[in-house]
Amino acid sequence: MKFISENDFAEILSSIRELIEKKNQGALLNLLIDLHPADIADLLTDLKKDERKYLFPLLPAEKASAVLTELDPPIVDQILEDVSEQRLSTLVDKMDSDDAADIISELPDEVAQSVLEQIPDEISEDVKELLLYEEDTAGGIMALEFVSVKNKSTVNQTIKAIRRVRKKMKTVHTIWVTNDDEKLLGSVSLTDLVLAKGKTLISKIINKDIKYVYTDMDQEEVAIFFRKYDLVTLPVVNSSHQLVGQITIDDIIDVVEEEASEDISLFAGASDEELQEDSFLKISWVRLPWLMVAFVGQLIAAFIIQQFEGTLVQIIALTFFMPVIMAMGGNSGIQSSIIVIRGLATGEISVESTWRRFFREFRVSLFIGLIFGVIMLLVVGLWLGNYMMGLIIGFALNLVILQATLFGGLIPFLLKRADIDPALASGPFITTFNDILGLLIYLVLITASIPYYL
Repeated sequence: MKFISENDFAEILSSIRELIEKKNQGALLNLLIDLHPADIADLLTDLKKDERKYLFPLLPAEKASAVLTELDPPIVDQILEDVSEQRLSTLVDKMDSDDAADIISELPDEVAQSVLEQIPDEISEDVKELLLYEEDTAGGIMALEFVSVKNKSTVNQTIKAIRRVRKKMKTVHTIWVTNDDEKLLGSVSLTDLVLAKGKTLISKIINKDIKYVYTDMDQEEVAIFFRKYDLVTLPVVNSSHQLVGQITIDDIIDVVEEEASEDISLFAGASDEELQEDSFLKISWVRLPWLMVAFVGQLIAAFIIQQFEGTLVQIIALTFFMPVIMAMGGNSGIQSSIIVIRGLATGEISVESTWRRFFREFRVSLFIGLIFGVIMLLVVGLWLGNYMMGLIIGFALNLVILQATLFGGLIPFLLKRADIDPALASGPFITTFNDILGLLIYLVLITASIPYYL
């Protein structure tokens, strides 16, 4: 199997486009057949919609099935629009249960039902079982392909069990051990299995000190679990502690990428699906609500400025520093929110530590605000020759930075407690709020202090 280097990618993509234009199916198949599915998925992602829909049907079923699992949902939806139910059933039949469930969950109900009826009963039942779990939970990302034996089994019986599932599983990392009621007791490593004698009971070499998760645990928490304990595979149990599936590190890498991509998109006030969307109208429609928040917020800021028109007309120099006030407030809020959001996402910050983090952010904002307040005092004093005005503007800047940092750090915690993605706290939301509140603090303070610096 060939892998595409970064230097060769553009050249191969160009060749594919030329061959698609010439409708040279044989040359296209020869070019793609030996490539890794992940590389083919990257090529499909960079192609236009009509090019993808032409190229994908040319792939053999086994290759096409592997490529589908590497693609993002919006691309999968486009590719499968014109795929027949029979072809789709063939592709799903060749997938692991968790990948098959992901594909089928995105299909229209009637199509999904038809596909489930056409695939083997064993696979269909597995997929139906996985579809019962929420998509973003341990149950939703686990696979039903795993090796488990009873604690009364011997080493020889266990090796036979591994051989029986060899066609279904590409790699066996761990053998899970259960009792007669399917309750998880522990695990056996391949190393211990190979070194033990054939008639040795599994109960003699079992490792009972293992980590596990329940089916309803959020996938983000599962990813943190993997990172914290350096895991390669993890058993999943139900509320009765019965073994129902396993999660492997490749599933977790997908979760980490998905969550990171989602958070980055939300920082910008957009959806992750938008990144793969071709229609400018759909992209515009997704972005409009968030930009409308910023637009309305700036109108409110303009209204606030108008209410202090008399002050600004009287001392026009005060307008010089309004961009500084707004920018410093917005940037401080975003910095604080990103640090907290990252900490919540990686597990470094827990919701329970809210108050400790809150007071830390308070001290940080107080110190930063003091530094910039002093700088502003000196700038205004030297520039305009009015150190009293500089003192008041510097104090206002101190307050603006203080409230922006505290607000940016506290809002993600509040959203987390309300079961809302903290990434929503960033972007237009925080910057717009800080612009409004920052201007209000600045204008109220300098208006009330006019007698002291005129």
